[in-house]
Amino acid sequence: MVHPLEEDTITCPYCGEPLTLLVDCSVAEQEYIEDCEVCCCPIQIHSQVTDEGQLQLTAHTENE
Repeated sequence: MVHPLEEDTITCPYCGEPLTLLVDCSVAEQEYIEDCEVCCCPIQIHSQVTDEGQLQLTAHTENE
C-alpha cells in the first residue's frame, strides 16, 4: 500500500548536498520545481510511483 506522503532524499544537482523531500504519493507521476535549501538553486523534481508502490525521484538542473 502506498502512503499518501513519503519522505525521500535526493542530491542537489548544483551543489551536491543531500535534501530530504516530502512527496505526495497520491499522484502517480508529477514534475515540479523545488529550491535547494543550501544553494537556493531551482531543482526540477520528477516523482513517479511504480506499479509496485515504490517511489522514484529524479532531480535535474532547471535547464536539463
